[in-house]
Amino acid sequence: MGSVGRVLRIAAGAVLIGLAATNAVGAWGYMGVLPLVTGLFHFCPAYSLLGLSTCPASGR
Repeated sequence: MGSVGRVLRIAAGAVLIGLAATNAVGAWGYMGVLPLVTGLFHFCPAYSLLGLSTCPASGR
């Protein structure tokens, strides 16, 4: 996962969790945990299953 993708996932996850915690959106906002965790751990299971990569050719 590339660095831009990681930053976007972490930000989106944090915003969704914050909105859910303040009752601005429903409980579905806690699904923001998924992009937050995938961004923090630099790993997306869906990318592995589909054979996708957003990393530069450097190998990570």
